[in-house]
Amino acid sequence: MPSNDARTLLQTAVPTAAAGAVAAAISGGVAGGKGALGAVVGTLVVILFMGIGLVVLQRTARSLPHLFQAMGLMLYTAQLLLLFIFVAAFKNTTVFNPKSFAITLVAATLVWIGAQARAHMKAKILYVEPESDKSEKPENAGSKS
Repeated sequence: MPSNDARTLLQTAVPTAAAGAVAAAISGGVAGGKGALGAVVGTLVVILFMGIGLVVLQRTARSLPHLFQAMGLMLYTAQLLLLFIFVAAFKNTTVFNPKSFAITLVAATLVWIGAQARAHMKAKILYVEPESDKSEKPENAGSKS
């Protein structure tokens, strides 16, 4: 994975994990151990889904740049649908608190998206290929000899 991609992944995963730790502490205080477990599971699901999506999107940008925007829209739609499916699948679970799980899932997703937007804004990625060293200086077109 190129350094820019790894840096972006790190700059998005760390704030999301921190938000998950805060959510786990709050959920643990409000709903006990099952609430903390639900927050941890929700955070892990977001980091896993969004991390895989980010890697797929970056590889698509490199190999098929003309499909980048459409792939991004499709990917985010699919991720949100999968997150809703996870909330629906675990709404009646007794392993962890489903409310803590759902609230943490939404909060961690928002933190991930915000951190990803910030990481892309701060990244200094060239979008124009620099000229090679062999290029010659242009001659003055209007100069008199």
